[in-house]
Amino acid sequence: MARYFLQLAYDGSNYCGWQVQPGVNTVQEEVEKALAIFVKDLGRVVGCGRTDTGVHASAYFLHFDTAMDLPENFCFKMNAVLPMDIAINGIMPVNGDFHARFSAYSRSYDYFIHFSKNPFRNAYSVYHPRKLDLERMNAAAEFLIGERDFTSFSKGQTQTKTNICNVSAAEWKHIDDGVVFSITANRFLRNMVRAIVGTMLPIGEGSEEPNHILAVMEKKSRMAAGKSAHPQGLFLKEIRYPEIHVASNR
Repeated sequence: MARYFLQLAYDGSNYCGWQVQPGVNTVQEEVEKALAIFVKDLGRVVGCGRTDTGVHASAYFLHFDTAMDLPENFCFKMNAVLPMDIAINGIMPVNGDFHARFSAYSRSYDYFIHFSKNPFRNAYSVYHPRKLDLERMNAAAEFLIGERDFTSFSKGQTQTKTNICNVSAAEWKHIDDGVVFSITANRFLRNMVRAIVGTMLPIGEGSEEPNHILAVMEKKSRMAAGKSAHPQGLFLKEIRYPEIHVASNR
């Protein structure tokens, strides 16, 4: 059996996240249906992680095993049968112990916000009518750096063994008529980035102080954090593996 890593990107607007779930449309289901056309002995397909309903991925990995010789122009043929909102960007053979989820040592997300009402940006950015003070928000972001307990920013009733994550970078930046929050960590909990953004917005608006984020983390309760920010502004943008580094150009 040979193991392959498949790199893809997807617009999550029409999907209930990556992972297969009964009764709803997911990205994994669409990809597995396409793979089954060309990989007749397709078994388990393993993704690099979950994304929530409506969240996008500009760089995503999965792996699968097969004893077959893959057809020529495999990526072209996959793209021909996949929906327009899912794109295969590359495939590579890897060692059999390489794992799409567990071999990754960091993941990065971007969250986009725009300030002028614009119907053409709403699918990939979130409209926020009030300006935000990025100096205050970046002061708050510094409290996220390092190995921390992120229970307050995690959706409840998850099957994770620990809520400890190691955040290596977290920063807000100005972009054209908006801002972007970029965060990198070794792992992320369900809903974590959106909960962090939702907690930071009152800090940027001036109704909370930057150290509010630290107080929220210390309570280790989702009730202490703010509402989850809307999903459409969130992109999984980068995944790093030993010997593999894939990033999007969005």
